[in-house]
Amino acid sequence: MSLSVRPARPSEMRHLAAVEDSGAAPFRDWFGAAAVPALLAPAVSGASRDAVPGELLVAADPAYAGTGPLGFVHLLWLDADDGSVTAHLEQLSVLLPDHGRQGIGTALVEAACEEARWAGHSSLTLCTYRDVPWNGPFYRRLGFVEDLDPPAHLERIRVAERALGLDRCGVREVLRRDLDRSSRSGSAHKLPTSEPGHRQGARPVP
Repeated sequence: MSLSVRPARPSEMRHLAAVEDSGAAPFRDWFGAAAVPALLAPAVSGASRDAVPGELLVAADPAYAGTGPLGFVHLLWLDADDGSVTAHLEQLSVLLPDHGRQGIGTALVEAACEEARWAGHSSLTLCTYRDVPWNGPFYRRLGFVEDLDPPAHLERIRVAERALGLDRCGVREVLRRDLDRSSRSGSAHKLPTSEPGHRQGARPVP
């Protein structure tokens, strides 16, 4: 696989919702009848994602140029109550079932961390399910840890998630990964084969 992770192009925005929607099936299988509508609802459009402050990165492979991105990660720049701007991973999706367990999700997360670091952020946060294998356990393997005292702007995201019913499916948590800003030299990322696609269910986009 000749994978590259780069900023999304305008022509690729129309493909992103389908990539995200392909991640609904694993949640339907995992939670069964307990899956809440917010987890299975149609994804927001790529144009809607592109309209909010942040970055959209896509995973692309020339061998699949005709099918659009194989995955994407959406970073949001969120205003904290203290006046600072923070980096938050709002959505990570891989096109399923054909491209799961190929390391694409890992490559996207690492690229998101690098993007946030170059933008001047000292950490990257996200909200996810603690016990769903391709959610909390996956992110922990990549260096994320639970934020036991999330700031107010992240707690508001959790309030919105509870209103959508996401907590009825399982325990959700705020995770944080500290970003090393001592060096800004990029590095290539190997592609392990341990994770499926990802769908965090924290929609609509703030």
